[in-house]
Amino acid sequence: MIPWTVLDTAKMPGGTDELRLKQRGAEFSIMLGTNELMNSRLSGSEEALAKLSCDRIRSAPQPRILIGGLGMGFTLRAALAEIGETAEIVVAELVPAVVAWARGPMAEVFGSSLADPRVTIRETDVGALIRSERNAYDAILLDVDNGPEALTRPANDDIYNLSGLHAAKAALRPGGVLAVWSSAPDNQFTRRLKTAGFTAEEVSVRANGKRGGARHTIWLAVKSGG
Repeated sequence: MIPWTVLDTAKMPGGTDELRLKQRGAEFSIMLGTNELMNSRLSGSEEALAKLSCDRIRSAPQPRILIGGLGMGFTLRAALAEIGETAEIVVAELVPAVVAWARGPMAEVFGSSLADPRVTIRETDVGALIRSERNAYDAILLDVDNGPEALTRPANDDIYNLSGLHAAKAALRPGGVLAVWSSAPDNQFTRRLKTAGFTAEEVSVRANGKRGGARHTIWLAVKSGG
């Protein structure tokens, strides 16, 4: 078997561990400590995050989407495939090295997605970006950390707590959708979405899409109106 090679490392802002980009043949992996955050062979649930969200905003004439977390670009590429040419997609990525990896060693994985004129990359905290805007997005897609329970960075709790959910609701346009990816179900988070005033639906998806794999969870939370 081909051994893994560590291509680069990056410190997590506000965290104690470091991200590691690894490669084995054509396969890439991003690790945090002993936890694998993502793998280039497993994209099904991240793609579902985009597809399920785009299905709910197709009536928007010029949809504007915010994606929290660039990762390996699965959600971004799926959103580009699903949404029309009049769309705008903003991707907020906290770790500059992740953007550098996308343009460097993983350029083949990303294809032409980063050069698409509909795409803007912001090297910033998605939580801060959400709090700075009002009625700005038709959809906010969060694939940050391991889901509502922070793993990589304690400050990520601020995105998923009640205050963070109220901020997300304010940043959405009427009828907009907040879509949240998680590695596991979380009944408390479902209740928190409803407390924040969203109409929330919890969907179970497979890590490798139709080919199976681990079960992941996506919440689709809709802001009333519109």
